[in-house]
Amino acid sequence: MGTTTISATDGVPQTGHTGRRRRTDVAAARLSGLLLACALLVLVAVLSVAVGAKAIPPGEVLRALVHGRDSVDDSVVLDLRLPRTLLGVVVGAALGLAGVLMQALTRNPLADPGILGVNMGASAAVVVAIALWRSTDPSFCVWFAFAGAGLAAAAVQLLGSRGRSGPGPVRLALAGTAVSAVLSALISVVTLLRPDVFDQFRFWGVGSLAGQPMSVVTEVLPFLGAGALLALGLSGSLNALALGDETARALGTGVRRTRVLGMLAVTLLCGAATAAVGPITFVGLAVPHLARALTGPGHRWLLPYSMVFGATLLLGSDILGRVVAPPGEIQAGIVTAFAGAPVFIALVRRRRIAEL
Repeated sequence: MGTTTISATDGVPQTGHTGRRRRTDVAAARLSGLLLACALLVLVAVLSVAVGAKAIPPGEVLRALVHGRDSVDDSVVLDLRLPRTLLGVVVGAALGLAGVLMQALTRNPLADPGILGVNMGASAAVVVAIALWRSTDPSFCVWFAFAGAGLAAAAVQLLGSRGRSGPGPVRLALAGTAVSAVLSALISVVTLLRPDVFDQFRFWGVGSLAGQPMSVVTEVLPFLGAGALLALGLSGSLNALALGDETARALGTGVRRTRVLGMLAVTLLCGAATAAVGPITFVGLAVPHLARALTGPGHRWLLPYSMVFGATLLLGSDILGRVVAPPGEIQAGIVTAFAGAPVFIALVRRRRIAEL
């Protein structure tokens, strides 16, 4: 009889030649699914550039992208909708990746990037910046938001690492909750004492892709790229970590190192994303479940699927917000909460949903 082993990369059982053939078929199916998901993302991105308060035909969009600014429509495409679309792609992909990392690091299927206090750290820093300098310029606030996110994540790591056992999932969750509570109180104090700060902060705090210049995209892109590369490089270690800390150590995985690098990746991804567009809820919580239902628990495929699904979901929500209440708009952060919550409830109620 042939021996049966489990692949360390994607968790697909292997039994001799039959197992290898099945593993090849599964990999081909997952690659095909990923390519289809990428094609859907391209379609949604095209719609994002073309759809808005003023509909612009796809031919005019293409002409503007190729030939530059020759009309008012060209300026709308290049100065408003193109930065908005690119920001939606990179931020959505970052939130999807950060959600997978948080659920893997804490082994909690209901975890999202906000559990590390990153969103609250960024929000608190923006409130302080508005209060001191009275500026809501995106290129100015983005650096304060990113610094606040990094400091909050560092505080969570420091608190969660105290003790001989190191930064375990329960410790990190408790530390993140405590830090978020303190920062939330700080935000409330400043906005209550300074109504002018509240008036400026509330537009950023709802989470929106609108009104951001291309400079914001270029400023956060290096951080998002570094976080994405770090997250993708941890796929094998995350697979081992899902089996439990003791089993992961027996397989040669550095548990503490994986958690520290994973938290660094979450900070880069979620911190830069929140700094750019404000706190966007639900994407990091539900996208990993959508991807896991198709790929299974193996992070080799789960991570790239979550990137594509996160970008598609955020862009689709932004498009929906533009067309449901013309001539006004509903911010993407509101749409993701309203449209995504029923989907998430349906997912967690399904008995066949893959476990972590």
